[in-house]
Amino acid sequence: MIIERINDGFTALEDLLSLILAAFAYMEPRIDPPSSAHLLNVSSLREKAATEIAYVAVEQGQILGCVFLNPEPDCLYIGKLAIDPTMQGRGIGRALLDTAIHTAETLGLPQLRLQTRIELIENHAIFSRWGFRTTAERAHPGFTRATYIEMRKAL
Repeated sequence: MIIERINDGFTALEDLLSLILAAFAYMEPRIDPPSSAHLLNVSSLREKAATEIAYVAVEQGQILGCVFLNPEPDCLYIGKLAIDPTMQGRGIGRALLDTAIHTAETLGLPQLRLQTRIELIENHAIFSRWGFRTTAERAHPGFTRATYIEMRKAL
């Protein structure tokens, strides 16, 4: 498996979109509001890849996972970390996290930040094992209850 940065010449946007939608599908009956992944299309994904730092994990021409990174003043935000559901448990997520850590260090940012839905406690556990700590509970606009948690990892 190799991790490669998405650049202007990346042509597998349809495959990447399919991967993201498949990776986020399991949560749909569990979360409210629905995932923003459903707002993505090839055009918006191209724009996202152009404005953020994006990586894919690839093996034998197949996209196994991805992560989108967005530098903020005090941290590197991790978004759309997605792993092919048939490939989970093989260390792909950890490899993408290591890439995020390296990127943050290169940019001189002291921590990573991510958000995960309040209902997805299995994700909270994985991120905790990776060294992330819950720093806030927040609500999407229009909701009076917490709908997601923010987690941070000091580097």
